[in-house]
Amino acid sequence: MIEQNEEYRHSFSFTQDDVIKFSEVTGDKNPIHLDADYAANTPFSQPIMHGFLAGSIFSKVFGTLFPGEGTIYMKQTMEFRRPMFVNKEYEAVFKVTDINREKHRAVISTSIVNKEDGKEAVNGEAMLMNKGRI
Repeated sequence: MIEQNEEYRHSFSFTQDDVIKFSEVTGDKNPIHLDADYAANTPFSQPIMHGFLAGSIFSKVFGTLFPGEGTIYMKQTMEFRRPMFVNKEYEAVFKVTDINREKHRAVISTSIVNKEDGKEAVNGEAMLMNKGRI
């Protein structure tokens, strides 16, 4: 059972091949993600990852690691605070902020932090349901 204020952390990175596959699946072929020459003329100077590719790490963790199998992902807010880049190490940070045991639901704060500089790239909040773990 997850507990109030419990934290979970998960390190990850994505490759440019991951970005290309994501663009193929979603149809989002914005050159800011795929074309280094195009991205060189933007404020980022290089391609950035899709925000929702980064946010997909939340789904991976919730469905397989914390709380894991049986989780129903009910809601997610996300604020994209800084660009994310391929081949960089990030850490997804989760903290249980509210639990309703009667309904088997939890609210969990979600964030992604750049491991190199400690700056937050994404933050938000999720609501989950898991009959066996909440």
